[in-house]
Amino acid sequence: MKAQVFRGVNQLSYEEIPVPAVAADEVLVQVQVVGLCQSDIKKIRYPLYNPPRIFGHETAGTIAAVGADVHDWQVGDRVVVLHHIPCMHCAYCLNDNFSMCDVYKNITTTAGFAPSGGGFAEYVNVPGHIVRSGGLVKIPDDVTFEQASFVEPTNCCLKAVKKAQIAPGQTVLVTGAGPIGLMFIMLVKYFGARAIATDLLPTRIEKALSVGADAAFDARDPELTTKIHALTQGMGVDTSLLAVPSDKAFFQALDCTRKGGKILFFAEFPDELEIPINPNILYRREIDLMGSYSSSYRVQALAADIVFHKRIDVDALVSDRYPLKDLATAVEQAVSPGPETYKILIYP
Repeated sequence: MKAQVFRGVNQLSYEEIPVPAVAADEVLVQVQVVGLCQSDIKKIRYPLYNPPRIFGHETAGTIAAVGADVHDWQVGDRVVVLHHIPCMHCAYCLNDNFSMCDVYKNITTTAGFAPSGGGFAEYVNVPGHIVRSGGLVKIPDDVTFEQASFVEPTNCCLKAVKKAQIAPGQTVLVTGAGPIGLMFIMLVKYFGARAIATDLLPTRIEKALSVGADAAFDARDPELTTKIHALTQGMGVDTSLLAVPSDKAFFQALDCTRKGGKILFFAEFPDELEIPINPNILYRREIDLMGSYSSSYRVQALAADIVFHKRIDVDALVSDRYPLKDLATAVEQAVSPGPETYKILIYP
């Protein structure tokens, strides 16, 4: 089969490698489409993992083979592959901190080499733990593979929305109107809240409005805080979702979030970036700072329901499609996006 093999920092090699073997409790999935995620890009562009590896995890495809001990799945089933499934019994899992679980963090889906997701290949092996524990989700007949590939990123965003306790009638600031920010806007609206978006690109500001934002502004607008307070009867937003790793965005959010409100870090900031803050601001205004990393098993069924029943318009997020052989070009576009670049999908 063909695969894009990570051979070193910024080194992707389009190679022919063996199709993964299938053990008795495993399933082999033929990848139909896989989303390009910022976490994939980070792994390709920085020295975080030793090569060789095959990344890619927002995977939708067709079951091509099942092991002898697998009885709930058949060849031909259309499925979403979820690469993170927790153990369910460690101290983190018992406290609903599934993404902190060692089993969760230890990715086991693979197309070869050290297991790393495996979606950037024609076939991916799904191990027994994932098969047995809900890591395969059947795709309804009226849902496309493209739409189904959004189940995992929807889960990640949904986890953040749930953690921030976004509720009907609230107003939420979303910093950044890339594919994640746009999905946040859709989910905020789905849960009955108002969304205000910021971005640097005029096209993304317009896109935010087109997917449901009640207002959208240039993040460089010197009157941004004044405008947001005017939209919230002088109080500020109930919650700010940071979908860009920017200290400027954080301080804007701090200025725009009401007393007693929340600021949630979703985008991963550079490790070397330090943000100085007077703790009395948090103390006196009772601002809650929180983080939300990756997905949650707890909202997995709801994420699938939202995508499969088209409760948000994931089709509106797709801007580009590349064949697997052009993955390096897709990565470059994602790193230096054009005015109309949103979600990029890869086709093995």
